[in-house]
Amino acid sequence: MQTTETILILDFGSQYTQLIARKVRECGVFCEIHPFRINEAQIRSINPKGIILSGGPSSVYAEDAPRTSFNPAELGIPVLGICYGLQLLAYLNGGQVDKAAAREFGAAELSIIQQDELFEGISKSTRVWMSHGDHLTKMPEGFDEIGNSGNSPYCAIRNREKKIYGVQFHPEVHHTPDGKTLINNFVRNICGCTQIWNAHSFIESAIKTIQEQTNGHEVICALSGGVDSTVLAVLLHQAIGDKLHCIHIDTGLMRLNESKILMDLFARHFNMSIELIDGSEMFLNRLAGITDPEKKRKIIGTSFIDLFEVAAKLFNGAKFLAQGTLYPDVIESVSVKGPSATIKSHHNVGGLPEKMNLKLLEPFRELFKDEVRAVGRELGVPDWFVARHPFPGPGLGIRVIGEITPKRLDILKKADDIYLEEIKNAGLYNDIWQAFAVLLPVQSVGVMGDERTYENVCALRAVSSVDGMTADWYEFPHSVLAKISNRIINEVRGINRVVYDVTSKPPGTIEWE
Repeated sequence: MQTTETILILDFGSQYTQLIARKVRECGVFCEIHPFRINEAQIRSINPKGIILSGGPSSVYAEDAPRTSFNPAELGIPVLGICYGLQLLAYLNGGQVDKAAAREFGAAELSIIQQDELFEGISKSTRVWMSHGDHLTKMPEGFDEIGNSGNSPYCAIRNREKKIYGVQFHPEVHHTPDGKTLINNFVRNICGCTQIWNAHSFIESAIKTIQEQTNGHEVICALSGGVDSTVLAVLLHQAIGDKLHCIHIDTGLMRLNESKILMDLFARHFNMSIELIDGSEMFLNRLAGITDPEKKRKIIGTSFIDLFEVAAKLFNGAKFLAQGTLYPDVIESVSVKGPSATIKSHHNVGGLPEKMNLKLLEPFRELFKDEVRAVGRELGVPDWFVARHPFPGPGLGIRVIGEITPKRLDILKKADDIYLEEIKNAGLYNDIWQAFAVLLPVQSVGVMGDERTYENVCALRAVSSVDGMTADWYEFPHSVLAKISNRIINEVRGINRVVYDVTSKPPGTIEWE
């Protein structure tokens, strides 16, 4: 999707590149992420109002360091370099970057020594978050220092005439309180962006793009039962009407009554037909004996595609398969945008056969979860559904740790249902980004009545987050955890021990597999 005003973000391998995009979007400005390998001609075709260079783990003076094939400062476009981006700007313009005597990770105080549009509304001393082992030791020609910190003498620099800026810290992370203000100053004051990009403008643009891409052909939408695919279906229906065919596969890996809830939603609120396919037997047969989490994801992803290709034969004109793939799915699966590290694959962007008879249609591929929710509300999807916690495409297949069997799935479904019910009863559901139960491949000794038991351990997970890129474990009142544990052990045959996961992301992921 293109808009008139775009901020271009070049990725040099930072795990925070997506956070830069989030902050720009929060300012109401559209942005795109591209790998640092993009050439000047491609940049000219995008015609961005400004460019942001991300951070990265490399040393800019290293032989194999990621560098652009052009000098960003010579494009005639405003540029903001962040951490490695600052060092690259300096290196390409005659400055010098060296290994710092002391690496700087964590909070630092930025002292603003020259007022500038970049710092409008920010006090002269402000807390920032650092993450670097190198620093600038010689200023590039034409630049001047506008801010420093205890360990970084050139913590913020500028070439005022060319509107080129660099900061050694990370304004995109929440640990830099004035970071959003700084980014807003860059995109609005320095780049001159005036348009407002929001859910309404996205819908208008996306409908036009979908119509152009599909060109009158029919589309099959994979309805998983989650927020993303449901909002996607409503958007597609507005764009192409009866050319859309929604198919929901009951994989057997859904939550308790999940398929019924989804069918009821569309029956009550939207004039759309859904084809329900019971694929539970096929999924469970293919997953029998499989314990490796990556193999599970690949099998589930492949099985989805296999069934949709069969279903496509019911619709002669179908040329596209629509999926609710999001930005975090992409960045965590494969480094398509830059040299960022791969963490895990997602069924939406991994496990697809090399030859597939349907072309993929992914209108949400550049959106974050909260942006999809905003789109859903704008489209009239009920808030009780839009506000639901994320549910992974592989479903409970990655929450039954180890081998997946019908019995183990049934145990987890019941425990998970009790967990979510009690969270809602306590009025905590909307305070939590995601909560779910996990069935472990571990059994423990217990006592029920006067009998010894040797049954399964259930782990509970709940996190606070904005977009799922980072997350903190949620601090439940002990009384709520006690009630949840008591109910699960008493009501779910097969579980005799409940534990709570207190791992944040990073270092852990939100899902266990």
